[in-house]
Amino acid sequence: RLQRLFSADEPALRDEGGLQSTCMYEMGSVEMLLPVEIGDYTDFYASKEHATNVGTMFRGAANALMPNWTSLPVGYHGRSSSVVVSGTGLHRPHGQLKPVDEEPTQFGPSRLLDFELEMATIIGPGNALGSPIKSADARNHVFGLVLMNDWSARDIQKWEYVPLGPFGGKNFGTTISPWIVTLDALEPFRVAGPVQDPEPLEYLRESEPSTYDIKLSVAIQGAKMEAPHCVCHSNLRYLYWSVFQQVVHHTVTGCNLRSGDLLGTGTISGPTAEEYGSMLELSWRGTKPLPFP
Repeated sequence: RLQRLFSADEPALRDEGGLQSTCMYEMGSVEMLLPVEIGDYTDFYASKEHATNVGTMFRGAANALMPNWTSLPVGYHGRSSSVVVSGTGLHRPHGQLKPVDEEPTQFGPSRLLDFELEMATIIGPGNALGSPIKSADARNHVFGLVLMNDWSARDIQKWEYVPLGPFGGKNFGTTISPWIVTLDALEPFRVAGPVQDPEPLEYLRESEPSTYDIKLSVAIQGAKMEAPHCVCHSNLRYLYWSVFQQVVHHTVTGCNLRSGDLLGTGTISGPTAEEYGSMLELSWRGTKPLPFP
């Protein structure tokens, strides 16, 4: 009904100026809110390029990917209470820092605050506890996708993440777009993802194209800049593990997802330096200056 009313071919709203002024508002005059109440939030690590880049920086090229990475979608549970709508002001987090390994631990504000270019799945119908979602049925449990920035304090994360993974370096804020784009709307952009080698275990195998050609970019505008400056371009189609494989793996243990749950893709990086989806990669851990106008 709503789609029909807003269609250019529907005169009921198109030709009634008075009705338009009653039911329509200028976008600049309204406050954008979270599109859904988020129950639980999980973030994955599904970009092979990103995982390889980060692994190379910290472990060397020979050990860039952990042995399990091409076998399963790696993920961790995040903090849903600090997921906010894009445009919300966030503070610079404080925490424990150890910039020099041989020196004592410090406490203070993060000096390595970073963005992560991501998208995220919004779960539609959930599944019962103990009833895993099958690969062939995963699409029926996804309502749509949002843009996401998983803000990261790299220096806090570096000191805390062993042995259990990210905590304070990630829990201070995650922003998502106020609009959810449904799978129906994305259908014209559906494409095949990267070849998965080795072939996934049977429960993760997909029989049809399962990702989307969605062009993504990040622009930064400093306090003294007149306009935003684009620092990277990427594409959702680069993801090694599709959003549907993430849903399947999340529930294979019998874990129950619920309507409104948020599943982040992890940083989406591409094969070239201009397609790296975080400042950590773009600056290669601070060794390569990033030019700004």
